[in-house]
Amino acid sequence: MTMKAGYRAVQVQREGGAIAELHLLAAFDMLRRARGLLGRPQPLPGQGIWLKPCNAVHCWFMGYAIDVLFLDGEGRVLKLCSQLRPWRIAACRGARSVVELAAGEAARLKIGEGDVIICVA
Repeated sequence: MTMKAGYRAVQVQREGGAIAELHLLAAFDMLRRARGLLGRPQPLPGQGIWLKPCNAVHCWFMGYAIDVLFLDGEGRVLKLCSQLRPWRIAACRGARSVVELAAGEAARLKIGEGDVIICVA
């Protein structure tokens, strides 16, 4: 898969071994975080958006459900919200960033709480 500009390659690791690779749009500035996935097509398999800093998301005006991974400062998944539907809100105390994926991606890739997201490019 060719990586688009603004995307970062990350690995999802469990007990030191990589279980998946994702390409995430880096939303590390206020404007990109504010927009998030609003007005964007549903992420493709293996793609998503990484919101940082962030500890809460909303799906107001979204046209599709998403999977939400709340990460601590080390990239560890603290909480997973699967299939967060439009017009819903989710938050996680202690989260420092959020990864949003297409609904069902976390299950497909077997990503769960305790896994670690590590930037590789």
